[in-house]
Amino acid sequence: MARRLSPVGLDFLSKAPLCLVFAREISASPESVHRALTEDVASLPEWFRAVTFARPTQDGAGREVKLRGGVHFEETILVSKAPEEYAYRVDTTNTPGLRALLEEWRLTPTADGTRVQWTFAADGSAPFRFALRLGRAGLGRAFRDAVSTLDRRLASANA
Repeated sequence: MARRLSPVGLDFLSKAPLCLVFAREISASPESVHRALTEDVASLPEWFRAVTFARPTQDGAGREVKLRGGVHFEETILVSKAPEEYAYRVDTTNTPGLRALLEEWRLTPTADGTRVQWTFAADGSAPFRFALRLGRAGLGRAFRDAVSTLDRRLASANA
């Protein structure tokens, strides 16, 4: 059953009770990574294995995302500033214990490509926060695998 979450803004990144940050450097340009995140939403399951379905909604101002295990998110995009930032909040979900969730992707040019940083800012019940802390390593691994797969995908598209 879908539940409405708190409609947090970007300031939630600095005040969320739980904030997980993951980063990885890849060879793709910030512009191509930003395009993959913002314009090619339906291909998200092809490079982020935890995602089973993704589509833009609200004429591109939102997204619907489904994850393995049956988790469902309806999101509102808060920032899409090419090529350096993309952020969205989850408005509704079926995840028990979750009260607020905001995710931000920061793309910073490097000498060899892009530093991709993903921030996962959340609030929820004590059991939810505990479970998320326990799952931090798995979430980090999922991020690293996804970004590496995206990098290979973008390299083959440009070859």
